[in-house]
Amino acid sequence: MCGCATHQSQGAVVAAKQSPDTLTLRVEDMTCGHCAGTITKTIETGLPGTQVHTDVASKLVSVRGAADLAAIKDLVTAAGYTPSEALAHV
Repeated sequence: MCGCATHQSQGAVVAAKQSPDTLTLRVEDMTCGHCAGTITKTIETGLPGTQVHTDVASKLVSVRGAADLAAIKDLVTAAGYTPSEALAHV
């Protein structure tokens, strides 16, 4: 988990449609841009060819181009964060 002290509240989130090849999960302990960057880098390095979008305000991580939810959760855990529920494709 992030140790930085620059955690700031984010604004409202507008839901957007995802493509069918996007998996989304909630990461409650992703609290700042540093956390989001760490998660993004870990997933994109561990699963080449994926595109990661993080939203700190909603605590959502969306991964496009990967079908293996277990692998994504393992990478997020390895980065020091706790992935929780996966969300259905929108």
